[in-house]
Amino acid sequence: MKFSVNQQDLQKSLSYCQGVIEKRSTLPILSNILLDASNSKLTVTATDLDLIFIHQFSNVEIYEEGKTTTSSSIMYDIVRKIPSGSKINFSNPSENKLQLDSEKSLFNLNCINASEFPLTDENFNENEFYLQSKELLKLLNKCKFSISNDETRHYLSGIFLHQTNNDEKVFLTAAATDSHRMSISKIKLENKINFDPVILPKKTIFQLCSLLEDYEGDIKISNIKSKIKFEFNNSVLISKLIDGKFPNYIQVVPKENQKKLEVDLKTFLNSVDRVASVSLDKKDGVKFNLSKDNLNLSVNNTNSGDGKENLLVKFDHDLEISFNSRYLIDVASQLDGDFIEMYLNDTSSPALIRDPADFDSIYVVMPMKG
Repeated sequence: MKFSVNQQDLQKSLSYCQGVIEKRSTLPILSNILLDASNSKLTVTATDLDLIFIHQFSNVEIYEEGKTTTSSSIMYDIVRKIPSGSKINFSNPSENKLQLDSEKSLFNLNCINASEFPLTDENFNENEFYLQSKELLKLLNKCKFSISNDETRHYLSGIFLHQTNNDEKVFLTAAATDSHRMSISKIKLENKINFDPVILPKKTIFQLCSLLEDYEGDIKISNIKSKIKFEFNNSVLISKLIDGKFPNYIQVVPKENQKKLEVDLKTFLNSVDRVASVSLDKKDGVKFNLSKDNLNLSVNNTNSGDGKENLLVKFDHDLEISFNSRYLIDVASQLDGDFIEMYLNDTSSPALIRDPADFDSIYVVMPMKG
C-alpha cells in the first residue's frame, strides 16, 4: 500500500472519526480506523459497532493499492500537528507497520490486519428520500438540547423523527424530551415519503450535526428496520436506531395557555443569564414576577446570594412562576427572531414557547416548584 494525501483533507476526515470511535473500547480494533486505498480512491472508515462513518477521498495519489488499520487517535494527533497544506505520504513496509512521512517528519505506527475490522454491508435502497443539509441541521439543532440523559428511559435518549400531515401538507417532524422540557420542530416536504418513524441516538445526532455544518447540498436518507443511513457527496453515516416507543408528545403540548408574554429576545436571554450567575449549579429556579408589562426576574441561592433584574415586556396579567434558567437559555439560544413569546397559564402549568420568526418550532418547559 502506498499513497499520498493532503494534510487538511485527512485532518478533517480524522476529526469526524474521533467523534465516532469510543475512547475506552475493550476491542483494540475498534480504536483503529480502516484505510483502504483502491480504485484510485482512499476510503477511511471508523466504527463503534453502533455507528459507522465512511469518508472517501478522490483528491489522492495511489501508487500501490492495499488496506490496513491503525490507531485513530494517534494518527489524528500526528496529522493535525503537521503543517497545514502539506502532502503526507503513506506506505506499509510490513504487515504490522504503517509509515507516514511529511517534510521533516517520519512515523511508523502499529497496525492490526484489515481483515479483523468489523464491516457490515446492508441494502438500504428500499426507502430513500432527499433533504437539504441546512434544513436537517436546523431540525436537529432545534431539538437536540431537550434529549434526556436518563439511562433508564433509553427511548428518550434521542430525537424522534417521523412524518406528519397537516392541512394536506406533509412534514418531517422531530421531537425530543427529557420530561422537564420538550422541543418540536418540523420541515415541509415536497411529497409524502416512505419513512417509518425512528428514534435517532444522541451520539449519532451530534456526529451528524458536525458533518452537516461543513456541508452544503442534498443529503440522501434511507432506513431499514433497525438502521438509518445518511449519504453526503463523499461521506456516509450509518447508525443503529433506538429500539423503543417514543411517548405521545402531542398530548403534553399545553392547549389552555392564554396569557401571552412577549419580550425582546436578546434582552431576555442576557437578563436570565446574568441573574442566574449567582446560582452555582444553575439548578436554582429563576423566578418570574409578572404584572402588567413588567417582568421581575430573580434568583436566590442560600450559599451565594441573590440577583434581580427588571424588564419591560408585553403582558396583561399578574403571575408568579419559576423556571430552570438553563432550560430557558437553551430554548432562547435557538430562536431566530427578535422576540420570544411565552404562553402561560398558572404557577404550576408548563409554559409554551414560540418563536415568531419560526412557526414550525415550539417548546414546552415545565415550571419549578416553590
